[in-house]
Amino acid sequence: MTTLVPPPGTALRPGRMLAVLLTGQAMASMDGSIVSVAAETIRAELHADGAAVQLVVSGYLLTTGVLLVTCARIGDLVGHRRAFLLGLAWFTAASLLCGLAPGPAALVAARVAQGMGAALLTPQIFSLIQLHHEGAARRRAIGVYSMVLALGVALGQVVGGLVAGADLFGLSWRPVFLVNVPVGVAVLLAGRRVLPRTRTSGPARLDPAGVAVLTVAMTALTVPLIFGREQGWPAWAWLSLAGGAALLAAFARYEARTRHPLLDPAALRPAGVKPGLAACWIVMGCYTVFLLTLTLHLQSALGFPPLLAGLAFVPYAVGFGALSLTWVRYPRRLQAALPIAGPLAFAAGALLLVLLLRDRWEPVAAVPLLLLAGAGHAAGYSPLIARITTLVEPRLASAVSALNATGPVLAGVTAVAGLGSVYFAAPASADGLLRVVAAVAALLAAGAACAARVAVAARARRARADD
Repeated sequence: MTTLVPPPGTALRPGRMLAVLLTGQAMASMDGSIVSVAAETIRAELHADGAAVQLVVSGYLLTTGVLLVTCARIGDLVGHRRAFLLGLAWFTAASLLCGLAPGPAALVAARVAQGMGAALLTPQIFSLIQLHHEGAARRRAIGVYSMVLALGVALGQVVGGLVAGADLFGLSWRPVFLVNVPVGVAVLLAGRRVLPRTRTSGPARLDPAGVAVLTVAMTALTVPLIFGREQGWPAWAWLSLAGGAALLAAFARYEARTRHPLLDPAALRPAGVKPGLAACWIVMGCYTVFLLTLTLHLQSALGFPPLLAGLAFVPYAVGFGALSLTWVRYPRRLQAALPIAGPLAFAAGALLLVLLLRDRWEPVAAVPLLLLAGAGHAAGYSPLIARITTLVEPRLASAVSALNATGPVLAGVTAVAGLGSVYFAAPASADGLLRVVAAVAALLAAGAACAARVAVAARARRARADD
């Protein structure tokens, strides 16, 4: 069992704690996309080849995705506060190395180090939210957390465009990374004052065999998903995917038998948890590929500069943020319906947007449709992940955090690899975008069906409690 202990001489301050945690989450989320806008400038100034630039962009995501589950478990062993602060310090130092990198190899190594820091700090955020908040307070915290998690990718493109375009102090692309340093130091100092320590009763160990199998499995799965499409899906990519899937199945069997599992299977046993997580992952994966392909279409077909293409998603962010922050005030019956209606609203907004505006962008029509899609995305994620936390015992907080952090990463790279190939194979950008969004709409309908299963499980749970 895990308990929270305030820092010496202080009381727990939920608002300040949440601000610290979410600032760390925003830094980690934004760095997944902030560099993409500056990639061409980095290539030119560092004389990097295409492979090095791809590693600069993707190495961070690859490292984070591989290590998230292990790092969530480390939080159980050393304490979520300590793991968060160590991860944030590591991430901040790596950001400084990125900004000072003299060449492509140094920048790639620093980006991998950034990913390691992000993998250590991000699972602790959701764990601390689960452990500290209950009831309506937890739902509100998860709503804000969800907003930061999802919109960090889109905001990263906007911030990256602003910072790189401003050429601050004549440093060109380097402030894209250096901006993390003062923010990271400030969050570290605040975190030491306001974050509670966690105390776990009972033995806790890190299983080396589980870590090894999961690390190899995740690497085998994510490497071809990130790099396979641009290489034309060679044989090694398919062999790696098959091997990764087999190792992941072996890891699941091993975890069911070991005394100290890296990812406790008990977190998946309550009715509704599996379909609920599947629905969350579907929504997040669809968002990632929708953001990517629409951004590419705005730039390549409609002539938007990168910064303007990023700003086009502001209405989406507004819709997402508004619903994330207000859904906890809705009547209970409406809250229960949101995870089912949300993906369908997301699908309707995205599909209508592309059908009406793929050849000519009209803000008067685009803004309400993007608002609808963003609100649907929030409705399909925030209320559902909040409900899942009520189904799982507090002692399994890190397992739920690991699943909630790793699933969207895998879903995102899978969606980009699969549907990205559909987009690039189309004869024209407009055709590719329509095909992608049609597939996204179908997937979101499947996500709504998974969310409906959670609602059924929740009703059955309440009926048993009343008996």
